[in-house]
Amino acid sequence: MSEPGWFEEGARVAVLTAEPIGRPLDYRAPEGGCFSGAFVEVPLGPRKVLGVVWGPGEGGFDAAKLRAVNRVFDVPPMRDELRVFLERMAEYTMTPLPQVLRLATRAPGLGDPPGMRKIYRLGDREPSRMTDARARVLEVLEEHGGAGFYLSELAHLAGVTTQVVKGLVKTGALIEAEVPRDQPFPRLDPARPGKALSEAQTAAAEALRAGSGAYSTTLLKGVTGSGKTEVYLEAVAECLRKGRQALVLLPEIALSSEFLSRVEARFGARPGEWHSGVTQSERRRLWKACGAGEVQLVVGARSSLFLPFRDLGLIVVDEEHDSSYKQ
Repeated sequence: MSEPGWFEEGARVAVLTAEPIGRPLDYRAPEGGCFSGAFVEVPLGPRKVLGVVWGPGEGGFDAAKLRAVNRVFDVPPMRDELRVFLERMAEYTMTPLPQVLRLATRAPGLGDPPGMRKIYRLGDREPSRMTDARARVLEVLEEHGGAGFYLSELAHLAGVTTQVVKGLVKTGALIEAEVPRDQPFPRLDPARPGKALSEAQTAAAEALRAGSGAYSTTLLKGVTGSGKTEVYLEAVAECLRKGRQALVLLPEIALSSEFLSRVEARFGARPGEWHSGVTQSERRRLWKACGAGEVQLVVGARSSLFLPFRDLGLIVVDEEHDSSYKQ
């Protein structure tokens, strides 16, 4: 007996694409089969386009005329919750479903392997000639337990030029290696202490924490500088303690390095970012990490609401000092 939502090879499947067609099209499931919600590549006329398996095909014509799905991308399938959300949004806003799907598939190159990047690690030789600059490079690597660094990163930490680092590679004191560009997101620590809160702030933070675990909506209102951000970061911390993902939505203009630094100070690492300033490769990296549950917190513009979160437990809508929280 096959699993629910599983389509055997050759079965009719309906695939929705972001192309302006208006409805899913029927295809044959590829070799090896596929799940409902799978991200796939399908032929559409002379082109190959991205689509999502939306369910069983409608039929109504000769199955021999169906074209097969080209391939299934190696990413988690779209969750049912997101598919329902997209359908409801399309209905509520009277927007064609393919156009809404486009919002949830803004991650170009899903099928491409991650690019490679060079890092530098300690080698097994001593340089024949030691200088103060070379010694600082080796000290940095030794202090970090042999971890690898990117060229510019290592040069900056050691206070030397990149030529000094490359010179150590020639001596065998450093090893140049290639690693995937898509590195894992650093883990955030919700146990780190936040800023001291006033009595009123503590009560607000406690109310937000108490509302976790079930659906609720809370409005947090206060004047500029009243500490609303520190309060809702306590709600984020509670969400992370439970092993779930959190999303903070801000206007594009508010997505500043200053705000991200405040988040980093609270949790010990920077969150995932999604806004117009993010490169395409970083978009793909974050998109995949959301679906795999590998990124704990995303701070982004409104479009980040369409990321394929695996287990989203908290949404913070921060709108120019008046914020609402949905958990």
